[in-house]
Amino acid sequence: MDATILIVDDEKSTRDGLRMALEDEFDCYVASDIREATNILNSEKIDLVLTDLRMGGDSGMDLLDNILKLPHAPIAIMMTAYGSVDTAVEAMRRGAWHFVTKPLNIDEVEFMIKRALRSRSLESNNQKLETENQELRKKVGKQPHGLEPLIGNSPAMAQIHAMITQISPTKATVLIEGESGTGKEVVANAIHSLSGRAKDKIITVNCAALSPQLLESELFGHEKGAFTGASQRRIGRFEQADGGTLFLDEIGEVDQATQVKLLRVLSERTIERVGSNSTINIDVRVITATNKNLARMVAKGDFREDLFFRLNVVKMVLPPLRNRKEDIILLANVFLKEFNQENNKQVSSISIEASRQIQHYNWPGNVRELRTAIEHGVVMSNGTSIESIHLPFNIQSGAHLIPPSSDDSNTDSQQNALPELQTSPLSFNLHTLESEMIQQALKHTNNNRTAAAELLGISRRTLQRKLKELDI
Repeated sequence: MDATILIVDDEKSTRDGLRMALEDEFDCYVASDIREATNILNSEKIDLVLTDLRMGGDSGMDLLDNILKLPHAPIAIMMTAYGSVDTAVEAMRRGAWHFVTKPLNIDEVEFMIKRALRSRSLESNNQKLETENQELRKKVGKQPHGLEPLIGNSPAMAQIHAMITQISPTKATVLIEGESGTGKEVVANAIHSLSGRAKDKIITVNCAALSPQLLESELFGHEKGAFTGASQRRIGRFEQADGGTLFLDEIGEVDQATQVKLLRVLSERTIERVGSNSTINIDVRVITATNKNLARMVAKGDFREDLFFRLNVVKMVLPPLRNRKEDIILLANVFLKEFNQENNKQVSSISIEASRQIQHYNWPGNVRELRTAIEHGVVMSNGTSIESIHLPFNIQSGAHLIPPSSDDSNTDSQQNALPELQTSPLSFNLHTLESEMIQQALKHTNNNRTAAAELLGISRRTLQRKLKELDI
């Protein structure tokens, strides 16, 4: 709902000019004297009064006194001629929020009004926000033992929690699919910590980070002299994880030759070090993860079907952050506390505007990107709150606002899902890009121009001008 403003000035040209300049942004009332202004204040809910200090026989000071007596007093901003600044300062001492000098600069007036309204909004919501933060912190503390790192109260996360609790005590091999940054390794650790193997290690291998030869040696170990540079025996990750859990991240990147050896290990529960013919019995639970769709890779011939069946005893698909919006502020507050401690800062809250931008952002990088954004905000803030200007620019600018239209069950198509603007043909025409961005913002806000202007980081008046210039 637009804020409601009362403009009080005895000069018709001034009050009508202000009304016309501001009515695109605000609901405006006008009054020519204190009596008329008081009648409006008594009958309408006014958020801010913009009043002249001297109006013929009336004084803006008297109107200010009347305003401050109201049960829900609106903000008061005084207008004054240049030579009456001392009087305006006195008005501030008596309760006015600020003052502007005549002749008026419309952009300055609009900026002052927005600052005042935002300040009032932050004050009135501060207690509510703190209460919500306390409740969120309590919820974090109520996670079942072993699930503490898996923060979230959304239905999607409730299903993940239930599934982890169900499968953890078993010996079943688990395949975790999900976009990058959704927390696949966190889930793997939770499964291990709730299993009967928790007393032993969970060993992690990033399969995408190693060449095929190095990966084979890393997984199975090697004997001295097995290949050039093998100056001593090496114990592989399967042996290190004996009695515990082995987590193979990015399993979709494993080459065909290593896939064959993994299949044998899962089938026979034995390994052979590179350069040795001796078999070693192992007792390892295997959890794998990928940001690809392994079933599709099998269909294309890029992944062995028999290995897929061995890995896919239990499959979990982690939801992207855009599909569990309820968890975003909860996660943000947890990260806020973490980075406060890490950086010895005193940033105790996230502002209303910053929270709104965080909620509306599409998070293509998921929880990992959110964590980085909050760290950025804590580092950049010099006060006790993360404001909009402290967030990374892509979040401030409203990039990645539109949720992708692809089916969320199709994991590999999710991986780099971007809004329409990002997937349109490349153009270096500034007007075209500007037009597309504006249309995306209008579409996202259901053609609410005020909201669209906020997402774009411009004033409503600037948006109106650009709509005309670009013929939108």
